[in-house]
Amino acid sequence: MGLAKGGNTVEQDELLVMKNIHKSFPGVYALKGANLTLHKGEVHALVGENGAGKSTLMNVLGGIYRKDNGEIYIKGQKCDIRSVSDATQNGISIIHQEIVLVPHLTVAENIFLNREPKKGKLINYSEMYQQSIAFAQKIGIDMKVDQEVATLTIAQQQMVEIVKAVSFGADIIVMDEPTSSLSDNEVDALFRIIRTLKTRGAGIIYISHKMSELSRIADTVTVMRDGETVRTMKVNETSNDEIVRLMVGREMHNYYMRTYNQPGETVLQVNHLCSGSVHDVSFEVRSGEIVGFAGLVGAGRTETFQALLGLDAMISGEVRVGGQKVTIHNPAQAYKLGIGYIPESRRDEGIFPTMSTRFNASLKVLQKFIHGIRVDSKKEEKIVKRYCGEMDVKTPSLETMIQNLSGGNQQKVVIASWLATDPKILIMDEPTRGIDVGAKAEIYAIINELAKRGMAIVMISSELPEIINMSDRVVVMRTGTVSGILSRDEATQEKIMQYAVNI
Repeated sequence: MGLAKGGNTVEQDELLVMKNIHKSFPGVYALKGANLTLHKGEVHALVGENGAGKSTLMNVLGGIYRKDNGEIYIKGQKCDIRSVSDATQNGISIIHQEIVLVPHLTVAENIFLNREPKKGKLINYSEMYQQSIAFAQKIGIDMKVDQEVATLTIAQQQMVEIVKAVSFGADIIVMDEPTSSLSDNEVDALFRIIRTLKTRGAGIIYISHKMSELSRIADTVTVMRDGETVRTMKVNETSNDEIVRLMVGREMHNYYMRTYNQPGETVLQVNHLCSGSVHDVSFEVRSGEIVGFAGLVGAGRTETFQALLGLDAMISGEVRVGGQKVTIHNPAQAYKLGIGYIPESRRDEGIFPTMSTRFNASLKVLQKFIHGIRVDSKKEEKIVKRYCGEMDVKTPSLETMIQNLSGGNQQKVVIASWLATDPKILIMDEPTRGIDVGAKAEIYAIINELAKRGMAIVMISSELPEIINMSDRVVVMRTGTVSGILSRDEATQEKIMQYAVNI
């Protein structure tokens, strides 16, 4: 046993202890006595619904927010973390979900940003490159350190962030949703590096909404709910069902909400579509039907629909909407044809983060309540309340900035904005990415209800369980073309992966 300042006993292998952490914002109590202990060589999963307090707790640890009350001990020493610099000096590094590297600089320049080795007054690039390579090799990463970050994949950029953390001497590393944009092979590579960091004595705080990852990589799991720590458990002594129950505070029956209906007429037909990396793609979607699109990263799923919507140029092929042959040059034309599109990157393409919930919910139907310079505010409010009410959007006020809502509620607002247009076809790209399990269940119920009403749904997803459980048919893509189409009864993970990798 060791002794921390103030007489608190600590375990010798404790890297971090956060005790009774409180944090409030105007009108919101974000943390109500949260606790977390991290040991050397441990991967500690931190889970909870959006709004549970995970990010706030980590922002307190990282010096982005200052705690109102509570204590933080680093290796037994009580610390007052007031800034990001304080966190770095205490061996803490946070790898955020949104990568924050400088794209036009090289890998080495990013690793040593603002602390470049000098030779006289000039930067010693040779030394910087050698040190960068050495830090990468220390954890088994092979990378070109003179390559511009802008040319790297998301997975490679994450590796740069990890090497940067190692170069600072960080032994407390926070990874926030690190696999949200990675392929299976890239996830395997990341997990190998995490295991190497463990053997070197680092402690990893691993935030994820993917329950399937916990048994693969985590030793311990802490569940948070409503700003409080609910329970900490060894992963091998609990189950995903138990973790989910603790997260949401209730049993999650009917997680995948699906009632199967007899599909109606074909409302979208695509024949031999070719565009850039996509070639000879054909499929159809009927009213009241959910068609899932599966495939590995780079298979061409998103690119297919970007071409269909006029976001990318369609080189050849035929598109029919409601039986009529159409040519779509831009999303505005698709909108007029009754096609809605919820993009993969909600924050970058789906919402205006600093605008209100009201603004985001009504943006696509401005013509319904704006006439010349006159705004019919009552009609706008009626529209917003109706569709946000249908989606059960939880927000303090319609004037609340949408970026202050949870990921699940942001997604509900995006869906509400499209429902206001009365679409016949709704294309949803990764509809539950970055959303907690409780909100996922709500989104699945919404998708199911829309299909029951007769809407044709296209669901592009990298999560095979939701593809299998929510789809009437599954279109599998590989290297830019359709490799197979499976019925609901045929669609298994094994069968989908066979088509996805050409086994």
